[in-house]
Amino acid sequence: MNIQLSDLLKEALSTMPLVAILRGIQPSEIEGVARVLVAEGFRFIEVPLNSPDAWESIRRLKALVPDNILVGAGTVVDVKASAKLAELNAVLQITPNTDIEVIKAGKSAGLATFTGFMTPSEAFAGINAGTTALKLFPAQRLGCDYFKDIKTVLPRNTPILAVGGVNASNMAEWFDAGISGFGFGSNLYTPGRTAEEVRIVAAELVQTWTNLCNGDLSK
Repeated sequence: MNIQLSDLLKEALSTMPLVAILRGIQPSEIEGVARVLVAEGFRFIEVPLNSPDAWESIRRLKALVPDNILVGAGTVVDVKASAKLAELNAVLQITPNTDIEVIKAGKSAGLATFTGFMTPSEAFAGINAGTTALKLFPAQRLGCDYFKDIKTVLPRNTPILAVGGVNASNMAEWFDAGISGFGFGSNLYTPGRTAEEVRIVAAELVQTWTNLCNGDLSK
């Protein structure tokens, strides 16, 4: 990973560690949705590879957003995707599972990998393989108490994001438990949702995160 990407990651993860998961989006929708996400403050945007014509959406996304917005693919389960992302200069690789070969391929390609995990064994396997961050999934089904238990044995300098069932109403409990950030899927975007509808949800999520960081829970 180059120094510029490392600095961008550090800054984005420390200020706005919210990932927009655009599962099911069409290339024709990507411009409108991406523009509102960036305008509202999102720094991470992923297009899951099981979306229609996902690579075209990623190509358009990368061409559209500013350089300080980290974009790439989600549901990455094959090392071939790492090379494709590098070709597109899309630096974000997000996996649903802990696949050591995919993590290593991403690292070799200079990508930032967010690795899906559920157990401590998976978490440490991902860390040892060189993952950038961990993604606890399915977070809400596992619950905050589960996260609190496993957090005690994981390295403190490894960012952990909660994904699955998280929205503005339950972000506070995860924040208080020590989570590093969140990924938002169907709560933020589902096929057919307009850019304006996405904007409204995105604004609420960003404001909630900002309030939590500022210690202001009254808003």
